[in-house]
Amino acid sequence: MTTGNNALPELQTKTESSFKRWLTGIFISLYKVYQFISRFFREVFFPPYEFKEVLKQCYEVGVRSLLLISLTGFIVGVIFTKQSRPSLSEFGATSWLPSLVSIAILRALAPLVTALIAAGKVGSSIGAELGSMRVTEQIDAMEVSGTKPFKFLVCTRVIATSLTVPVLAMYTGFVALIGGYLNVSQNEGTSYTTYMEQVFEPLVFVDFWSSLAKSILFGFTIGIVGCYQGYNSSKGTEGVGKAANAAVVTAMFLVFIEEVIIVQIFGWFR
Repeated sequence: MTTGNNALPELQTKTESSFKRWLTGIFISLYKVYQFISRFFREVFFPPYEFKEVLKQCYEVGVRSLLLISLTGFIVGVIFTKQSRPSLSEFGATSWLPSLVSIAILRALAPLVTALIAAGKVGSSIGAELGSMRVTEQIDAMEVSGTKPFKFLVCTRVIATSLTVPVLAMYTGFVALIGGYLNVSQNEGTSYTTYMEQVFEPLVFVDFWSSLAKSILFGFTIGIVGCYQGYNSSKGTEGVGKAANAAVVTAMFLVFIEEVIIVQIFGWFR
């Protein structure tokens, strides 16, 4: 009995100690993230400006993702239109289909789908690339040589994702609307001019601003998360894989959180 009574306080003490270490680790990680983001804003506005590297990264993020974005956006437009028609046809309101498609795609689906694709393709690529440079000590060599690896590697990539993801989101919305038009035209015989008039009729200025704000924030999140995970990776090749995986998972999670918050904020202005 005495041994059992002594074991219970010891177990409770170990549990409390583990919880404190876990909580401390979370706060330390949040502080490191804060330092990383603060360093980005401190360095991005001051020379030297790496315009060539920014253009190169914009090409890597945008052009190399264009085929996947095009295919995904077209499929989203076709599938959403096809799935929405039965519900509207029950009320004899299939004429509202273009308006429904435009509201859903331009307000939410285009930025969100683009961000998720970019998080999977671009975020993992950035995390793996910078992680590989970290474990092979290339970043350390750049620091010793007197260059600024943070500005060259991190700032350029975050700027590129922040600029390119909004452009890709607009392109995704356009391709999705084309996919929706093909489905509507096939079933209702609606002309392209009539379809586009119905598409833009329910939209207001706030819708475009909210879509643009979400796309910029999503792009910044994907870039900063991928760079943070790769720039701070360790443990050799295993660390590179973990950095790429963490970049994708964390970026997607944050994108969903930001989507909820921005929708709530812009909902107050409608």
